[in-house]
Amino acid sequence: MNLHKITQQFLNTFPGDFSGNPMQRQTPKVLFATTDLAGFQNPELIVFNEKLSEEIGLGKIETEEDLKFINAEKIPRNLKTYATAYAGHQFGNWAGQLGDGRAIFAGEIKNSNGKTTELQWKGAGATPYSRNADGRAVLRSSVREYLISEAVHHLGIPTTRGLSLSLTGEKVVRDIMYDGNPAYEQGAVMMRTAESFLRFGHFELISAQNEIETLRKLADFAIEKYFPEIDVESPEKYWEFFQIISERTADLVVEWYRVGFVHGVMNTDNMSILGLTIDYGPFSFLDEYDLNFTPNTTDLPGRRYAFGNQAKIAQWNLWQLANALYPLIKDEKKLEKTLNGFNETFWKKHDKMMAEKFGLHEVLEGDDRFFTDAQRLLEDLKLDYTLFFNRLEKFDESSDLKELFKDVSYSVLGEEQYSVLEDFLRKYQNRLQKNTISRSKSLELMSKTNPKFIPRNYILFECIEELKLGRKDLLHKILLALEKPYEEIYPEFSQKRPSKYDGQTGSSMLSCSS
Repeated sequence: MNLHKITQQFLNTFPGDFSGNPMQRQTPKVLFATTDLAGFQNPELIVFNEKLSEEIGLGKIETEEDLKFINAEKIPRNLKTYATAYAGHQFGNWAGQLGDGRAIFAGEIKNSNGKTTELQWKGAGATPYSRNADGRAVLRSSVREYLISEAVHHLGIPTTRGLSLSLTGEKVVRDIMYDGNPAYEQGAVMMRTAESFLRFGHFELISAQNEIETLRKLADFAIEKYFPEIDVESPEKYWEFFQIISERTADLVVEWYRVGFVHGVMNTDNMSILGLTIDYGPFSFLDEYDLNFTPNTTDLPGRRYAFGNQAKIAQWNLWQLANALYPLIKDEKKLEKTLNGFNETFWKKHDKMMAEKFGLHEVLEGDDRFFTDAQRLLEDLKLDYTLFFNRLEKFDESSDLKELFKDVSYSVLGEEQYSVLEDFLRKYQNRLQKNTISRSKSLELMSKTNPKFIPRNYILFECIEELKLGRKDLLHKILLALEKPYEEIYPEFSQKRPSKYDGQTGSSMLSCSS
C-alpha cells in the first residue's frame, strides 16, 4: 500500500485542537481535533475493496503494516489522526456542536490522475465529538453501511464508498431500539472513502460562532479543491458555490426517488456539499410504494424524513446552509432566488426521471397527471416499487396481467384491483404511442433506469445473521449482485419482502442505532 502518499491538507490548513485529548467537550473556533485510534487487539478483516483501493491510489494490502492500517490497529508515524467538528439541525432543531463521533480521519490520497480521496475509519474509537458515546460501531450497522454505499455507487448515484470492513474482536453494548434493552453485539470497524466528507454542518458551525474569516477560508478551500467550474476570482463565487450545491442536492434526491431510496435521517449534518449520499443509518429501499414510509422509528410518528418528504427537506436544509453562507454572500435576493427555484428545478428533473422509468424519452404536456395516476396506482394496490417497473418492461398487449403481476403486491389483488391496473396500463399504452423512439429504444431506456437488484433490508438482515455465525456465502453473493444492479444475477433476490420479515427489528423496523 502507498501509505507514505497519504497527506493531511485539511489538518494543515485550518485551526484545530492538537491536544489529542479524547474527552468529549466543546471545541470552539476550530474545525478538528486530533484523536488517537482505539487500537484493537484481535481484529479480523471481513472484506477489502481492492478495486476501489487501486482506483484511489492506495493499492493492495501487501504487508502486515498495511493490514494494521486498514484494521485501525496502527498508523504510519507521519500521520496524526483527527476528527472534524461540525454543527447541524437534527429533526428540524438546532443541535449546536456535533462532529465526527465515530469517524476518525487518516487524511487523503491522490491517484495517478490527480484526484484526491479522503480516508476515514468509522467505529475506531471515541473523539471529542462522541457525545457521551464510545465511538465504536457494531457489525450490523457496519455491514449495512458497507454494502449500501457500494450498492448506491453501482446504481450510479453519488455516495461515500466502502473500502474495508473488519471485526474488532470487541463486544459493544447497544440498545438497538432505544427501549431500555441493551445487549452486547460484535464490534466492527469500517474504512470509508469520499472525495470530501464536508457537510452543510461544517459551515453552520463556523458561521454560528461568527468566525467569518474561517468560514471564508473553508468556502475558498472547498471551491478551489472541488468546484473547478467556479472562477476563484469571481466576486459572485460564493453565490455560485451555493447554486451548485443546490443543483447537486436536487440531482441527488431525484436519484433517490428513481430507485426508491429513503435516507432516514436527513439532518443538515448528514448533507454533503458535493451532493453525495452520506451517513447511512436507518435507511431503506422501498418495498411497497408508500410516500409516507419512513424506516426510522426515531422519526415516528412525525415522519419528517418520510420517502415523499425528501425533496422538501432537502430544500429546508439548503435554507439553513444559505443562512450559514450569508455573511459571505450578503445578498438575500440572490439566495432566495436560488432557494425558491429549487422546486422548479427538482420537479423538472423528477419528471424527466419518471419519464425514463416508463421508457418515455421526453416529458409531454399532461404527463404530470400520468405520473400522479401511476403514483396513486402503486400506493392503492400496495405494489412493490422495483418489481412493478421490472414487470412493466415485459408488458405488452398480449400479456396475462394476473400472471405478469402476481407476487408484486403486498395485498391480495381481486378482480376490482386488476381492473384498475388494466385501466392504468391502457393509459400507458396510449402514452407509449406518442413516443418518438422505437419500442426497443424505449425498453433500453427502462432497463438502464430501473434496477433489477436493490439491497432490501431483509436481504441485509439475513446477511448480518449469517456473518454473526461466521458464514460469508450470502455476503459474497450480495457483493456480486450489487456490482451489476441492472442485471438479474440471482433471481432469488428479485422477490418482494417475505411476510416473515414484516415488523422484524433490524429489517422493517430500524433506529438511528441501526
